[in-house]
Amino acid sequence: MSPGSSEDLIAQSIAYVLVDGFNKHYRRFHESSALAKQLFDQAQWQEGRQAVRDRIQFYDDRVRETTERLHREFNADSLSDVVWQQAKLQFIGLLTNHKQPELAETFFNSVFCQILHRTYFHNDFIFVRPAVSTEYIESDPPTYRCYYPNEVGFRVSIRQMFIDFGWAREFEDIERDVDCILRSISDHLGTIPTREANLQIQVLNSAFYRNKGAYVIGKAVNGGFEYPFAVPVLHSPEGKLYLDTIILDAWRIAVLFSLSRAYFMVDMEVPSGYVHFLRSIMPNKPRSELYTMLGLGKQGKTMFFRDLIFHLHHSADQFIVAPGIRGLVMLVFTLPSYPYVFKVIKDVFGSSKDVDHETVRRKYQLVKQVDRVGRMADTLEFSKVALPRNRFSKELIDELYKEVPSLMEEDGDDLVIKHLYIERRMEPLNLYLERAEKEGREDLIEQVVCEYGNAIKELAIANIFPGDLLWKNFGVTRYGRVVFYDYDEIEYMTDCKFRRIPPPPNFEAEMSGEVWYSVSRLDVFPEEFETFLLVSDRIRKAFIQYHSDLFDAGFWQKIQEQVRLGLMQDFFPYPESQRFCNSFAGGSQV
Repeated sequence: MSPGSSEDLIAQSIAYVLVDGFNKHYRRFHESSALAKQLFDQAQWQEGRQAVRDRIQFYDDRVRETTERLHREFNADSLSDVVWQQAKLQFIGLLTNHKQPELAETFFNSVFCQILHRTYFHNDFIFVRPAVSTEYIESDPPTYRCYYPNEVGFRVSIRQMFIDFGWAREFEDIERDVDCILRSISDHLGTIPTREANLQIQVLNSAFYRNKGAYVIGKAVNGGFEYPFAVPVLHSPEGKLYLDTIILDAWRIAVLFSLSRAYFMVDMEVPSGYVHFLRSIMPNKPRSELYTMLGLGKQGKTMFFRDLIFHLHHSADQFIVAPGIRGLVMLVFTLPSYPYVFKVIKDVFGSSKDVDHETVRRKYQLVKQVDRVGRMADTLEFSKVALPRNRFSKELIDELYKEVPSLMEEDGDDLVIKHLYIERRMEPLNLYLERAEKEGREDLIEQVVCEYGNAIKELAIANIFPGDLLWKNFGVTRYGRVVFYDYDEIEYMTDCKFRRIPPPPNFEAEMSGEVWYSVSRLDVFPEEFETFLLVSDRIRKAFIQYHSDLFDAGFWQKIQEQVRLGLMQDFFPYPESQRFCNSFAGGSQV
C-alpha cells in the first residue's frame, strides 16, 4: 500500500474512528466512576448501586455504536485484509501517548470481532499480545500520593492522608481513629522496625467506593520492606465519617477484591497504574481479576484469556469433566492445573428444570448487576472460544458432543465452543461435607454449615433467593467462605412468595401423598428445606444450632419487608472482631 493511497486513507480513518469510539467509552466510564465520591458524600447508596449496574453496559453500547459507524461509513465487512492490517498499525501509532492503551487495544479487538470471521482472530489483525507498553504512563494527578513520617511523624502523616481525600463530610473523631490505627499497626508488627531514610506511606489517589464504604488502599515502604494496608471509611448514624478498621494482612486485602463481591468505583486516569500498584501488595492476585474488580470487565476477560493460552503452552494436562454431581442445566469441566471451571449450558435440560436457555443467560447476567455481597461467584462470559482439541480428555469430548452439540465446532486442531462461562474453582460444598464426615471433623462441619446459612441470609438481605439450596450448588473457597455458584433458579427475594404449608383439610388428604394446596411457580415453602438439607445427624445438629430460622416462612417475609423498604444493610468484607468499635481505643506505641 503506497503512502497517500485511497486504502491508506481509509485505514487511517478507520483507526481514528476506533480511537474516537474508545475515548467516548472511557470518558463516560471515567465520569461515572468519579461520580462515586459525590454519591458517597451525599449517602446516596441506592444511586451508587444503580451507577455500578449502568456502567456495565457502557462498553457494549460503544462497541455497537462504533461497529455501526464503520459499516455505515466504510462498508467495513467488505474491506480488504490489507486495509485492516494497516488500520491496526495506524491505531497503534495513535496510542503512543494514550493513557489507557491496553483498554483501547481490547476495544479494537471487540469491534473487529463483530465485523470479521473468527479465522481472522490472530496477531495480524487483532491484539493477541499488547503492542503498547503500559509502564511509566504519567497520570495527572499521580496514581498515588506520598507522605513522609520522618519529617512530620506518623500521626500527622496518617491524619493528613485521610484529610487529603477531600470528602465533604467531617470526621466524627479523626484523632480517635488515628489512635486505633496506630495501635493496630503496633499490635500487628509486634516490634516496630527502625525508621529508614526512605520511610514513606504511598496511598492510591482515588478511594475505592463500593456499597456504603470508601476504601483507602496503600502501603508503607521502609528500607527493603513494604507493608500493605486498606482502611474502610464509613458513615456514622449521625452522617459523619469514621475509620472502621485497618486491614494489614495482604490476603485479607485480596478478599476485598474477590470476584464474589460487587465491583469498585474508582476515579482513574491511568488504570494500569492502579493495577500495577495493587499487584505490588497482592502479587498472587491475577491482573485479570484486578481489572475486573475495577469495573473494567472486558479488559479482565482479555487478560484472563491471554493467561489461559500462556498456561496451556506451559502445561500438558487435559481438560476433564469437573468432579461432583452432574448438573441438570450446565455441563462443567476443568483443567486440573488451572484454578477455574468452564461451564456450558446444555442443549436439553433435566425434566425437573422449568427454564429455557435465554432465562439461564439472563440470570447469569443478573449476577453481574447485583451486589454479590461476597456470596456469589462472578463469571467471565465468552463466545467462540478456540482451545486445542488434544487437551480434552476423551470422556469430556464425548460428554460435550452428547450434551451440547449445538455449541461445538471443529476448526483444524481446535475445538471451538460457541458460548461458555468461566468461574474460579471451589470445592463443592457437598464434597466438602462428605470428606469432613468421613474424617469425623465435627468442627469443620459446624463451621461450614454456619457459613452456608450465613451465605443464604446475606444473599436474602441483598434481595437474592438462590432457588435451589442443595449443598452441591455452593462451594467452599480457599479462605473457608461458602459461595453460591448455580444461578439458573435464582430470583429476586421481592418476587417470591414465602408461605407456610396449610394444614390438611382431612386425614385422607394428609395420608394420600398428594399436595392438598395450590402452588405457583414463585411459591416457596421453607418448611420443606429440612427434608433435603438435614441429611445427617451431624449436619442437623449444626444447622439447628445456627440456622433453624431458615425453616420459618416468617423469617423470609421479614427480610422481604426490609428489602422493600429500601434498607441497605452493611456487609463487612473483614471480620467483625477487627472493627475498631469492637476492639480498643487509646494511645499509640508507634
